[in-house]
Amino acid sequence: MDSIDLEVLQGAIRWHRQGQLVWLVTVVATWGSGPRQPGAMMAINNDGRVLGSVSGGCLEDDLIERMRNERASEKPELLTYGVTSEETARFGIPCGGQIRILVEPVTRIDWIEEILLRIGRHELVARTFDIETRQVALHPSVRGERVNFDGSVLKTVYGPRWRLLIIGAGQTSRMLAEFAKALDFEVLICDPRQEYAMEWQVPAARIIPGMPDDVVLEIEPDPHTAIVALTHDPKLDDMALLEALRSNAFYVGALGSKKNQHKRRERLKHFDLSDADIVRLHGPVGLPIGSRTPGEIALSVMAEIVAVKNGAHIRSVVQSKGQSESHYTCAA
Repeated sequence: MDSIDLEVLQGAIRWHRQGQLVWLVTVVATWGSGPRQPGAMMAINNDGRVLGSVSGGCLEDDLIERMRNERASEKPELLTYGVTSEETARFGIPCGGQIRILVEPVTRIDWIEEILLRIGRHELVARTFDIETRQVALHPSVRGERVNFDGSVLKTVYGPRWRLLIIGAGQTSRMLAEFAKALDFEVLICDPRQEYAMEWQVPAARIIPGMPDDVVLEIEPDPHTAIVALTHDPKLDDMALLEALRSNAFYVGALGSKKNQHKRRERLKHFDLSDADIVRLHGPVGLPIGSRTPGEIALSVMAEIVAVKNGAHIRSVVQSKGQSESHYTCAA
């Protein structure tokens, strides 16, 4: 879940408590080229203030005018934009796409509070909303469950932000933290070496004190968590990996050459790790883009994390030297 979606839910609660009228607008379906995917949402209050987006700017002005001119229904309302070519041109919907949205008056906030509470515990939660009865139900969700609308019941899925735990506070870590922040990851840093931790200069990345293995256990990695070891000190990196590879983290990587990674895997075999655990290790870490500088290495690492997060698959590319390298490409 993106931070902007969290802001939408938090804003809806704040406005409702202030006594304002609030509507939650959710994309339930798209046809053709749509600027936002099903599940994208925004909140609008009766002053015309907006949080979030359902079209990247194409439809927001019309929706705001509906609220200001009291054309919004007191009941949930389905709106479809882009049905005619004239409408598509008027709203600037790209490539002739159509967007169907649900405009839902927020009359209760208990379900929003409960969702935020569960997200804070790093849980995935699904919400079903019956348009006719206005009944809301929440239940645990699983990774991969998608938004679904059958014409009368909307199911949306809410989850925690993606997060990245970086072991090591060196230059490459700083660059990686900046890339992760730009992609809306929550960034956590662990480095027990005071000379490195004291010089950390990425304010939005939170330093967690402690030894790497303890910190991995402390944050309880889930399928929305990536862990990367970048200290170049086997004692520290391996400590983190021993716990990370046994966890539910969707990505675990470590910096080092192919030779050093082979040695690392041999060391890990002497601990309580299965072959299935060890094979999860991404090492050498990052996509093979010929990285040399800290910035390039950080870019390759973040690209690989995003590829795994998005469910990309690997294809083999024959290089000009006759060698084969693995690259990610989005699955069809």
